Amino acid sequence: MTPRRLILAAPALLLAPPSRAAAPEMRFVDRTAQGEAARALVRALQAGGVVAVMRHGITDRSQMDTGDLGNRAGQRNLSERGRAQSQRTGRAMAALGIPLGEVLTSPVFRCRDTAELAFGARARLEPNLTADDYTPDFALLRQRIAWTRARTARPSAPGVTDVLVGHIVPLGMVLGRGLDQGEFQEGGFAIFAPGEGIGRELGMLSADSLWAAAGV
Repeated sequence: MTPRRLILAAPALLLAPPSRAAAPEMRFVDRTAQGEAARALVRALQAGGVVAVMRHGITDRSQMDTGDLGNRAGQRNLSERGRAQSQRTGRAMAALGIPLGEVLTSPVFRCRDTAELAFGARARLEPNLTADDYTPDFALLRQRIAWTRARTARPSAPGVTDVLVGHIVPLGMVLGRGLDQGEFQEGGFAIFAPGEGIGRELGMLSADSLWAAAGV
């Protein structure tokens, strides 16, 4: 865990009971694109020439991250809902005819599982998408954020939609603002058109809106 995360987590750790019982579902106000704005984002995905940063699917909040990248048991993993959500998103992308380009994923297991369940064998590991609390070296974290910022600006080829499967805190660092759970939801997308140095943010799309557009 990074020092920043340790400081933020300290009160909760001190007060937390020892039980590993299932945590209640996360509740938030939906702040993603709605109605015509959501449909416009789906059309952008279908047209290609964009980069979609996808957050990993719904996770089991009774589990905790330990910072051990190779240890699945020491990470917060997808819940059963998150696994079903990821598969449904893959079906929606296929039904909408979205022209997938590169699919790159953080090596943290919740992202790897999201990418593989949604997109299959085309998903490739990309260390630069690793979560901040699995990147204890600050210089390396800055390098990874710079890579992600630049990558949002350049689709891998004309007419394709690249998908980068990652985490909420690093994307907030890329954008230079805090992101809440209702804006960049688990399983949701931040969509970028080409830009100078950083992609031009088109908006945030929830998995629910994608499914509704696809009728799945």
